Amino acid sequence: MQDIDAALETIQQRTGIDAFEIVGMDACLMGHAEVFTALAPHARYAVASQETEPAVGWAYTAFLDQLVKNPDMSGADLSKAIVDTYIVEDQRVTDSTARSEFVRGTTSANQLATQLERSTTISAIDLQAMPEVIDRLNELALVLQGADQRKVAQARNYAQSFTSVWGSDVQPSYIDLAHFTALLTQETGDSQIRLATENLFSALNQALVAEKSGPQKPGANGVSIYFPNSQLYGSPVSGPQSYIPVARRFADVSLWDDFLNFHYTGRQFQDTAGTLAVPDRAIEAPGEGNITLGPVTLSDRVAAPGQPVTMSADVNGDNIGYVYLFAGLYDRDSNSIYMADTDYIDSGDTREVSGVYYPDWGEGEFTLEFDWDPIVFAINDGTNLVQALFQPQSYGVDPAEAIYTVDGVYTYTDGEQRDAQLQFSNGELQAVYGFTGSSETAAPREIIPSVGDRFTVYEKWMDLDTSGRVVNTAEEPGQTITFGEEPIVWEVLDAAIGDYTIGFIVEDLDGNRMESYADVNVQ
Repeated sequence: MQDIDAALETIQQRTGIDAFEIVGMDACLMGHAEVFTALAPHARYAVASQETEPAVGWAYTAFLDQLVKNPDMSGADLSKAIVDTYIVEDQRVTDSTARSEFVRGTTSANQLATQLERSTTISAIDLQAMPEVIDRLNELALVLQGADQRKVAQARNYAQSFTSVWGSDVQPSYIDLAHFTALLTQETGDSQIRLATENLFSALNQALVAEKSGPQKPGANGVSIYFPNSQLYGSPVSGPQSYIPVARRFADVSLWDDFLNFHYTGRQFQDTAGTLAVPDRAIEAPGEGNITLGPVTLSDRVAAPGQPVTMSADVNGDNIGYVYLFAGLYDRDSNSIYMADTDYIDSGDTREVSGVYYPDWGEGEFTLEFDWDPIVFAINDGTNLVQALFQPQSYGVDPAEAIYTVDGVYTYTDGEQRDAQLQFSNGELQAVYGFTGSSETAAPREIIPSVGDRFTVYEKWMDLDTSGRVVNTAEEPGQTITFGEEPIVWEVLDAAIGDYTIGFIVEDLDGNRMESYADVNVQ
């Protein structure tokens, strides 16, 4: 962002223009308060997406046609037109010839638009309103010093989040600002926080010219903010040492860096925006749970398709977040466990804010129970059936809207390769994302598969020592699917006969995990 900031300033100086009417970010993950603050000195309006963008990008012909017909339209009207036409009026959606070249098979314009819009976001922002947004955010930051930081960590953990550039093993750090504050209000019940969030909501609404988001992003409201967990905050790659220089304009006028420092170190701060906050004491995690997870007991040591076993384990501790099922096949030859399946465990008491669901495990000790039926999942390309680890991304939603991802390597027909991720919903492949750069800056970009492209599934393995303890977790290339004319779908399979390890993974609000397993034989 500092490079873009400097480039726009240079353009203004060389051309003599006061400001651009619009700066648009037709790119992934740019709809941040930090980004809009950096653009505010250079433009009147900005358009950006909080989430990854489909490969079609913006519908340029549609909104530029409007500009040609009405060249005197305001920047606000053109920004709104960009949002309104996004995807639904793209030529690759509306034109039958372009659509048939873009996707395989016969798909109507409505079907394609519905599919592409499921997890998209886009918003147009009046940048002149950003100073008021920052003032109200600062007001909230000051008030949050008096809040129970465990509740703040809970709101961060459950807020509508967006694709993480730090990998699937780290909690998402880009969260929707308005949804985060709505969760704060619900979970704390604090009147001062409620007043501060209402003021921030009002400022955000004044800044928002237009916004739309798909059904898989119900808590998206147009503006995100960076709120890492303690692992990211304590890292030189993703903590204040890198965040503050990248988001320098934002850090200069906001107290957000001061609040993050307070949240993780306890250092109080005053209303002195511009004093850059870098930790000078040990980092602690308010979301840490000190969780104890008892041994898993089974109703039977033998399972079969249609004959599940009941798993149970006692849990105690604070700040319990998501709980996951784990199932793995034991390989005697390598003394390792193939990770076969994982999914969310329902808490039985699910809460909701703005269409986003999250678990409530209550207080004190409780017993987890789950009926495990030995099934696994595979990807079907019409010719090959490849078993894969489907990782859940959305807790508590209707099964038709639930998102699962599969990690692997994408190979183009010319041999170029990149790390990639398949995104499934309702049994069908919805999108493919490739990741560029190093693992520390894995920027996502949608890939539109061509016939003959391939995807090799990453198999995940847990290596054991002679005592049966996990000593290493590794990824290895597994089997490959090939993109052709048939749609890519998932299939449910009976688990192979053999010895399995099944159990629970309990995660606290800071991403720390406790695990407990038991062995079962599948026949």
